[in-house]
Amino acid sequence: MTTTTKPMIEAYPAEITLDRTKLAATVNALIACSEACTSCADACLSESSVAELTKCVRTNMDCADICGTTARVLSRHTAYDANISRSLLEACAVACRSCGDECAVHAGMHDHCRVCAEACRACEQACRDLVASMS
Repeated sequence: MTTTTKPMIEAYPAEITLDRTKLAATVNALIACSEACTSCADACLSESSVAELTKCVRTNMDCADICGTTARVLSRHTAYDANISRSLLEACAVACRSCGDECAVHAGMHDHCRVCAEACRACEQACRDLVASMS
């Protein structure tokens, strides 16, 4: 998948205290997870068993919002505040874990939940990896 994330991060003229390649990969994982969660929530609402998927829809919507916000904050580097980025990444990892766990419960019956759970797991790992690399 070709995105503009890495070229934009590489084009940033000032110093970025994070590994630019890892930062770009994390932003891409955040965007992919946000999209997967949004799509999964919508798909859940179309299922005949929608009442059984209420928690899944809620965790999907929360995770999508948190991932989207985190991606936007990580895409801004001027006057960077590591404490804000770290806090958002940690919160995002928690949201991804919760959403991934909830989607995994339904993955056997709903393929959209399986796909979403995988995106959540990948995003959680990317967030944790970026936090671990922060000084």
